[in-house]
Amino acid sequence: MLSIVIPALNDRDRLARALESLTSDDPDTEILIVDGGSVDGTADAARALGARVVTSTPGRGGQLAAGADESLGDWLLFLHADTRPGPGWRTVVNRFTAEPANRFRAGYFTFALDDGAPEARRLEKVVAWRCRTFALPYGDQGLLIGREFYDTLGGFKDLPLMEDVEFVRRISRHRLELLPAIAVTSAERYRRDGYFLRSARNLVCLSLYFLGVPPASLVGLYR
Repeated sequence: MLSIVIPALNDRDRLARALESLTSDDPDTEILIVDGGSVDGTADAARALGARVVTSTPGRGGQLAAGADESLGDWLLFLHADTRPGPGWRTVVNRFTAEPANRFRAGYFTFALDDGAPEARRLEKVVAWRCRTFALPYGDQGLLIGREFYDTLGGFKDLPLMEDVEFVRRISRHRLELLPAIAVTSAERYRRDGYFLRSARNLVCLSLYFLGVPPASLVGLYR
């Protein structure tokens, strides 16, 4: 079974678009929404679209961990609420999970934005370079991992930020694989803040985290 785990907080509209691309009648797939206390009807909308909903205290790291604990699958696919896998994603996932050699490996998708602007294409290329050079995919690229491997690594930590970076760094480079499918993420934040300013802010947060600044101290800057 594949468990798709999605943390959400007041993400009703974004989540609805993502679930439309994920929902299927496959009995070997469950979609688990971990709601952090939404007040916009996120939980009800998710249930209406066929997802199972559990509640958790807000904070993406804690929500991801709670979702993994509640899920039933032998394989876990962690996604963000504003991200949806592109065409052919399920075939790619099935092929990866069917290979015994991937029992202690993890996969991630190619980053893409739902924006036709040149700035979006440039950012996609930067992200591709970051993944090639540093083996550092972010949570908006999804993460496919077997439960046994996930448990061996200790799971997600209850962090308000950088939970994806902290976890993926525990997966060694040779155990990470770029999957031949895309994950399309909403460009809303980049259009709102500006591509340069949002990207620069993300880079500053990442740099400060690597310098030892606690994630809780970076939340205000990130938002």
